[in-house]
Amino acid sequence: MISVVLLTFNSSASIQRTLDAAKQISDDIHAVDSHSSDDTLAILEANGVSVVQRPFLNYADQRNWAIDNLALRHGWQMHVDADEALEPELIARINALDLEHSEMDGYIVGRKVVFMGRVLRFGGIARTWHYRLFRTGHGRCEDRLYDQHFVGTGRIGRIDAFMRDYQEDTLTEWIARHNRWSSMEAEEALSGKTDTTGQIQPSFSGNRIQQARAKKGLYYRMPLFFRAFSYFLYRYIFRLGFLDGKEGLIYTFLQALWFRFLVDAKIYEAARRNAVPNDAPSPPETIP
Repeated sequence: MISVVLLTFNSSASIQRTLDAAKQISDDIHAVDSHSSDDTLAILEANGVSVVQRPFLNYADQRNWAIDNLALRHGWQMHVDADEALEPELIARINALDLEHSEMDGYIVGRKVVFMGRVLRFGGIARTWHYRLFRTGHGRCEDRLYDQHFVGTGRIGRIDAFMRDYQEDTLTEWIARHNRWSSMEAEEALSGKTDTTGQIQPSFSGNRIQQARAKKGLYYRMPLFFRAFSYFLYRYIFRLGFLDGKEGLIYTFLQALWFRFLVDAKIYEAARRNAVPNDAPSPPETIP
């Protein structure tokens, strides 16, 4: 059997859908809640979920605390976000696994994005992969400010079925959230970290997550700003994002161009500030 772990904060709009799917693979569901002020706690209680309250520092800290401290009933655990829900095929495939005798120590599963009510099928995001189901002791969340994945040890398999990531914020909320994330991504890019112990190791010959991290490394070797426009064209034209209609246009423009351009702008801003002595006059507003 599997224990399911959720992180929640004011998740009342989405959590019941998440729980309805989770209950089909588990009789032991836990939530680490960051002091929700809406109806999240009432919904969790009504569904028999074990709840622990803990302030949220960052995603990796909360996930790893849950791994280290929750009293899970079963030897396998699956981590799901409060706005994600397993599709019926993924539920069926997980239930068909003989986990007690499995030669694998964990499994990568697929994820689709639902944006403005539309399941996006193109643009390079119709099939992204995440390590979420693993035997206890064979998974931790990597210590990154943004774009954190779980890192597995032992033998890792893949289930070719999907959960859905329901991005149901208003555009105002979506942009505000991504503005915060852009600061984290810029800080991560500027950190100059060389020790990648406990993080996904990029490899074009590795699993799907390692391949994606290797591609991201190539992206960051491209020139500032140019790479954001190139990425948008790649996603929208070459990966057929335009076939997802208006929703695909909005999502690809905001996520592949605006967000990535904003990250680069913050990297550029930080570099300018570091290049100007403390006693120097402020640079002009417009750079020729």
